[in-house]
Amino acid sequence: MLDSMKMLRNGNDKQLAAFRAIQDLNILVELNKYSPVICGTIPLGVDTDESDIDVIMEVHDLQTFMGEISQLYDDFEGFRVKETVIRNNPVVKANFHYAEFEFELFAQSQPVKEQHAYIHLVMEYELLSKYPGIKEKIINLKQQGIKTEPAFCQVLGIEGSDPYTDLISAGQALLHYLKKDRIRQLKILNVVVATGVTPESLVPTLRSRELH
Repeated sequence: MLDSMKMLRNGNDKQLAAFRAIQDLNILVELNKYSPVICGTIPLGVDTDESDIDVIMEVHDLQTFMGEISQLYDDFEGFRVKETVIRNNPVVKANFHYAEFEFELFAQSQPVKEQHAYIHLVMEYELLSKYPGIKEKIINLKQQGIKTEPAFCQVLGIEGSDPYTDLISAGQALLHYLKKDRIRQLKILNVVVATGVTPESLVPTLRSRELH
């Protein structure tokens, strides 16, 4: 599993501040039974001033969970909690402020490794690692008010009706191909970013025509 806390601990000043806030709050220990994982843009370093610290969890009894987090965090500034439905799945979202950060807790019955937030974190980390040149473009789009996943889709030329699922399907196809031949990685990503070719359509093209 991608260690987002290590990313924060070894990161820039804001990432270090986030790491300390998480440690001071003791939230990963308090909610340990729910397998909490830090996600979002701050570990990736593509955050803006409005970015929060996202904590995703696997929770099967949402009502009990709501009671637990209310007991733990309802004294914090801006605390609010709600139960809603996202992609036909019941979820609980809670928000509050601690230190200079807003925390958002996200709970659903799905294992954290299968949740979109974690899959996005891993995929975006891989893409940023393999092609760091897109980072500044992502940040610039986010500063214009574009959300993270739509920003990645725009930079990578991924088109579709839902950028959140489109990024997963297209990104997985691209990364799967990249893993087969690491020598070509930068060449392939250069083609994607320079031309705006959709990665999903690029992969079969690359399979039939070698890049040398």
